[in-house]
Order: sequence, then structure tokens, then C-alpha cells
Amino acid sequence: MMNTSSPKLPLYIRMHDNDNVAIVANDGGLLADTVFSCGLTLLDNIPQGHKVALHDIAQAQPITRYNVTIGYAVRDIPKGSWVEESLIRMPDARQLLDLPIATRAAPKTEPLEGYSFLGYRNADGSVGTRNILAITTTVQCVSGVVEFAVARIKAELLPRFPHVDDVIGLEHTYGCGVAIDAPNANIPIRTVRNISLNPNFGGQAMVVSLGCEKLQPTRLFPKGSIPIQHGGEPPHICLQDQAHVGFDSMISSIMASAEKQLTELNKRRREPCPASELVVGVQCGGSDAFSGVTANPAVGFATDLLVRAGATVMFSEVTEVRDGIDQLTSRAANADVAAAMIREMAWYDEYLKRGGVDRSANTTPGNKKGGLSNIVEKAMGSIVKSGTSTISGVLSPGEKLSQKGLIYAATPASDFVCGTLQLAAGMNLHVFTTGRGTPYGLAAVPVIKVATRDDLARRWHDLMDINAGKIASGEATIEDIGWELFQMLLDVASGKKTWAEHWKLHNALVLFNPAPIT
Repeated sequence: MMNTSSPKLPLYIRMHDNDNVAIVANDGGLLADTVFSCGLTLLDNIPQGHKVALHDIAQAQPITRYNVTIGYAVRDIPKGSWVEESLIRMPDARQLLDLPIATRAAPKTEPLEGYSFLGYRNADGSVGTRNILAITTTVQCVSGVVEFAVARIKAELLPRFPHVDDVIGLEHTYGCGVAIDAPNANIPIRTVRNISLNPNFGGQAMVVSLGCEKLQPTRLFPKGSIPIQHGGEPPHICLQDQAHVGFDSMISSIMASAEKQLTELNKRRREPCPASELVVGVQCGGSDAFSGVTANPAVGFATDLLVRAGATVMFSEVTEVRDGIDQLTSRAANADVAAAMIREMAWYDEYLKRGGVDRSANTTPGNKKGGLSNIVEKAMGSIVKSGTSTISGVLSPGEKLSQKGLIYAATPASDFVCGTLQLAAGMNLHVFTTGRGTPYGLAAVPVIKVATRDDLARRWHDLMDINAGKIASGEATIEDIGWELFQMLLDVASGKKTWAEHWKLHNALVLFNPAPIT
């Protein structure tokens, strides 16, 4: 980082001494003929976050950022030029062979002790950060009815139960018209099942079905999959039952069942829990070139703090780590963990191939407008959310956590799908970084939003919880923001509301279903 003493001076950020490009740091970008203190002169107008050539780069020569080749020059690029997307040929994907396996030990650190939060203990040993009644649906057909019932429950019942935070419907588009016995059809089924058992729902489960759908309640919740509170079977309202005469009858049945669930949930109280009971999902969306400079490194620092405290952290997004697979397998706890990561990458490569695309389909117009030229550059900035700890386990899509530490949860990169799958894994807190800005939120868990840039934090001051842009402007360090996030995680876990909760901004659950629809 250069010339950080004055925000009016032209600034660029270079990630590594070997990089031959840097990104323009100034709000609004910089004009041609701007001169940096090192003598570099811009030949083009360059937007904020976009790359400038620090040296002459010959045609076919590597373009390097993060000390990684993010592409090759399609023509000669003079020093001081804007290195925009059309000038970069993306490299082929790293082969999933001859990778370093468990070769890099995590930095030696002391356990982080003495940190706690006020959470809700569950009978299965998990801990919730919220106390929510969730109504599971087996098919999209019932979503309108459940939405109507939830509105009535919130208006008429919830005020009587002050220790319950919310009532939500777990609505989705699965359940009917699906090839339910096809290969990989188990992914959306186990996702719905495991979301229903999220720690923030207190071990309670309640199901609304239509009756004729392929995803029957007995298939969604096989015997033994439900906590002991229900004796193996959750309360179930079937809308096609003969007992239901008219719409009001359906709503009355749902409300009667909900009242019983609310009565049990209302008995719960927050109690001190060690930080080791946190299960945090980390994700980025609406990413820009600052994501890998400010917010994601700060999240990575907080990730290391959480792991040192004995907590669980999940990072995800297959296409956004695929180009750094060698970085991940080298950090695996052992050969089995590395093999599981390779397996997930290979599965997703084949999944994309069947759809006629590859990992390059990931980057969005917003990513590119924010300075990210391709998925390789994006991946380098995304991986740093995982910090430096040893990767202790791997989850396939829709699976539930069974261990602590740093976990790679294989998911698509889509914000809503990734968040849905991390919910299924059992997260009780979510961290979401953004550079372009997104009002993303989840009804089931608190979402802490981290802005990558000062300008976004200023404009979206009542949507962003933390401003990591202060790192780029020199007002704070990565460590400062990492500790700020760590403390906020404890506060939010204890009941403090995030901006997304304040405004009740909730994205829909989006199930990952690679099986056919009939």
C-alpha cells in the first residue's frame, strides 16, 4: 500500500512484491496522467479497484496478482496502462493431480480462552444464537398457506411468548415433479431435513405437507432423525386430510400446533456458553477487487481466532476456491481430508461440464465492474476468508457437521444456495462480505455484513455492520477489523441485532438440486 498518509494522494495497492499489477485504491478511480509518488504515471483513466500495469508486460507474459498468475497478456501492455478484462487470457484450471497433501502446518498459536456468549443450549449438545419456531414444508405447494399462517402466528400468538425471537416458514421449491430417486436427489432432501434441525430452532420441528407430493414426511424425516422431544416424529399437518374443511380449518390446525411448540420454546433462556459453541459460516457476495484486500483477510483473521477458541468455521463456494486447490490440500489435516476436497472439486467440475460451462461462468458483471477480471483473481481473494488454520474436515452439499475446527463445506457459489447449505450444516451465525453491496440476509440465523470499501460503508451505513474499508485507507489494520468482527460475533450470538435483522431482510432458501425435474 502506498501513500496512505493522505486520502487525496493517488494510491494503489500491490498484494505481493512479485506482482506486476496493482489496484487503484482511490474512491472514484484516477485519471490518465496521474502520477504516483514512485513515479508511475497512468496512461488511462482507471476506475477504483481496477488494475494498473506496474511494468511493461509483453504479449503472452503472465499477469500476476497475489503472487499468482491470474492470466496472460493478449497483447503488449505498457507500464501505467489499465489492465482490464479483455487484455487477460484466463489460464486453464489446475489439474487435480500431484497436489501437495498436508504439507503446510498452521502457524503455532496458543488456545484462545476466556471468551463466551449467551446462547440457548439444546438437548443434542448444540447451541443456538436465536430461539426460533421454524415450520418445515415438504413441497412448494403449501408455501402460500404457511406464509399466511406465519403472519397470523406472529400477529396473534407470538406476543404471548416473549422469549421466542421469531416464527419462520422453511419454504422452498422442492417436493413435487422431481426425480426423487435419481442420483444426487438425496442432496435437497437431506438439506431440508438438516435445516429443520438447525441449532437456532431449539430441537423443535413442525411439518406442513400437502399430501400427494413425492417428498413425503416419512421420507424427509425417517425414524430416528428427529430429536427426542418428539419421540421420533414431529407434529405434522397435512392439508389434504379429510378433517380440513375450508382454508380456515388448515390455518387453525397450523396455529394450534404452533402454539404448543411456542409454549416449549418460551421456556428456554440464554445462558453463558463458551465461544467454542459458535458455528460460523463465512461467505462473500457482490465481490470486488477489495474483497481480497480488506474484508476477506479480516474475516480470515477472525476465522483463526475462532478456531483458536475451539469454535467451528465453514468456508465454501467450490468455484471460488477451485483455482487455489493446491493451497487447500496443503493445509489439510491429513491425506483423507485432502482427498475429500479433491473429490468435491472433481464432482463439481463434472457437474459444470454437464451443463456446458466451466468455472469461468462464476464471475458476474458486478464482480468485473468492481475490478475482478476473472475467476482466478476472484478465487485468490475468496480463499483468504479461511485464514491460516489447518482444514480439519470436508462436507458434501447438504450434510450436517459432526466435528469442530475449520471445515470446507462444498457448495455452489450462489449466495442463496451457499447460505442454505451452510444452514443445513448447522451454522448458528453467518458472516457475509461484500464490495458491490447486497442486502442479503437469512431468517434462520443472524448475518453480519462486512463492507470492503469506505464508500460502500458510507452509502449503505444502515445495512453494513462492519467497515473493512478502513484497512485500505490506512485507518485500521487487518488485525483491528478481525478483532472487531470476533467481538461482534460474540455480541450478536448473545442477542444483539444485525442490520439485516433490524430491517427483517430475509432471502429465500434455495435448495441445490442437481437431479432432473420430471
